Amino acid sequence: MNNSILRGYYSLVAISFLLLLLPFSLFSQVDKEALIQSLEAKQDHYANIAHELWLNPELGYLEHKSVELLQNELKKEGFSVSSGVADIPTAFTATFGSGSPVIGILGEYDALPGMSQEAVGERKMRVDDAPGQACGHHLFGTGSMAAAIAIKDWLKASGRSGTIRYYGTPAEEGGSGKVYMVRAGLFDDLDAVLSWHPGDANQANPSTNLATISGKFRFKGYSAHAAMAPERGRSALDGVEAMNMMVNMLREHTTEPTRIHYVITKGGDAPNIVPKEAEVYYVIRHNNRNEVKAVWDRVVKAGQAAAMGTETEMSYEIIGGTYDRLPNESLSTIMHKNMMLVGGVSYTDEEKQFAMKIQQSLSGTPKPIESALQVEPMKFTYGKASADTGDVSWNVPLAAVRAATWVPGTPAHSWQAVAAGGTTIGHKGMMVASKTIMLSAIDIFMNPSLLQGARAEFNERRGPGFQYQALLGDRLPALDYRK
Repeated sequence: MNNSILRGYYSLVAISFLLLLLPFSLFSQVDKEALIQSLEAKQDHYANIAHELWLNPELGYLEHKSVELLQNELKKEGFSVSSGVADIPTAFTATFGSGSPVIGILGEYDALPGMSQEAVGERKMRVDDAPGQACGHHLFGTGSMAAAIAIKDWLKASGRSGTIRYYGTPAEEGGSGKVYMVRAGLFDDLDAVLSWHPGDANQANPSTNLATISGKFRFKGYSAHAAMAPERGRSALDGVEAMNMMVNMLREHTTEPTRIHYVITKGGDAPNIVPKEAEVYYVIRHNNRNEVKAVWDRVVKAGQAAAMGTETEMSYEIIGGTYDRLPNESLSTIMHKNMMLVGGVSYTDEEKQFAMKIQQSLSGTPKPIESALQVEPMKFTYGKASADTGDVSWNVPLAAVRAATWVPGTPAHSWQAVAAGGTTIGHKGMMVASKTIMLSAIDIFMNPSLLQGARAEFNERRGPGFQYQALLGDRLPALDYRK
């Protein structure tokens, strides 16, 4: 072998060695761009599914059409679907693959009562007094499904072992659907959970939120003619109002950040009849679940005192209860890096015009519309909302992102959120989340050692001797809470 051939041979060996030393991210970056484009090509398909859910909003535990649509898509894609899990007709799991790691993806689909809205920039109901997707769960359920299917496609193409499982979780809005699924052990074999939620910005913050207990207080009295024989009646509505008055005085004597909300769900049938039945629906929140239980006990005492004072009978039913979310910075870092790669939402001129109309209807100083294109720096945050993802996070390491599906500055549970969720703005934001979850799951499948840090952090934050006990006790799912 002459010198020139030897030099060529050694050069090839050297180049091959240098290629092996190049950062793996250089190759994964090229692959990730291709994966992003592959999922982007299916945006119209998933936008149509999300819009179908938007057009047919269903309340918690009543999401039969939504579940059928999502399940049919997952079955078509080769997932094994288990329906009616945890004694809930509209809860399901869809699994693909085998072996470890086992990664779960959460999907929601329930709507909110009375929030019907057209996809326009002013208040305009689609159907009077009908539900609406004011928290963007039609996007949540569809976007998570899109990510699960894309991960399935990658697992098949790569030949790697691992399991991806989509969780169809009903009744997040007050029904605590995931709590029953946790209690049934459906998350016990997972290594990690990746999730997201619609919002007005793009962020992957490790965050916590508020624990909750919710329930209905029912008062029973005696009806009578309100003018001719009021002394013979005992007003159940008086019981509700006396309870509410005492709870409102209680607010001054609770710790921060206690939140107490209520709505009278039944107040009688006619003003000239002493109401024999009345009902009030309460939600208690705090970042410490033990404090939530303590405040709830005080609210129960107010109800008992109100019944005594009005000579009525009171009973109550705990409807829901959720833990505060346990953050996981290790998983959030993975999600943040991938969201930075994916980027935010770019508006067309038409979308900008819509956004400007929405912002004119909002109070306060508007956020720049261009902020929808940005990904916010990662930081630890303390949320003031609540969700049943909290219970999941105390049983398996969990991270979640938010994506700009709404016009910047839009609050959740508003007609503005419903409107944007029915447009291409919502669909684009949904795909930001879907791509981020897809890439993050693939990172974990390619490098399962990432889970070691997530699990170590999870164990440290939970503390030694932690034992999970659902705040709603051992009750059966409250399947009729929206009826």
